[in-house]
Amino acid sequence: MKQRFTIVIFTENEIGLLNRITSLFTQRHINIESITASESEYKGIHRFTIVIQQTEELTIKVVKQIEKQVDVLKAFHFKDDDTIYCEIALYKIRRDENADDKLLNLVIKGHNAFIREILGEFIVIEKTGTKEETHELFEALEPFDIQGFVRSGRVSLSRTYSTFSKYLTDLETQSTEINFNK
Repeated sequence: MKQRFTIVIFTENEIGLLNRITSLFTQRHINIESITASESEYKGIHRFTIVIQQTEELTIKVVKQIEKQVDVLKAFHFKDDDTIYCEIALYKIRRDENADDKLLNLVIKGHNAFIREILGEFIVIEKTGTKEETHELFEALEPFDIQGFVRSGRVSLSRTYSTFSKYLTDLETQSTEINFNK
């Protein structure tokens, strides 16, 4: 049965790596719903966060293939319940003095969003939350003449002890044991 998975990949920052990783999904006819790349908490190590809708069996296979890439240090897969995640969305709305109060009530009280900036005849609203929450605000804002909309990819952290940190600790322990046994 297909379900949503978040794949987290720790890598070196090398040219062409994103292309090689995404081609692994293309080869298996897996659609990427969202992808985010950024620095990680470790100096010189970058993190990709990829969301897919797939069976667990195929997800595990693609994660193993990802880990075979030269510049990939480690990859993990998580179900939604195993992570804390959100996205950020920006909405550009044409200002209307007659509707500004109604808009403010909707945005602030109804959706826990805020006014990011007022740009002359436009208001830019920012909302963080799940894809569903940001889409719900989009639908609520449709009567206000949306002029622009953008949503980031998912950012995510596991609900447990840092999986990559544990991986590094395990590597260090194995290295010490190997050197000790020589």
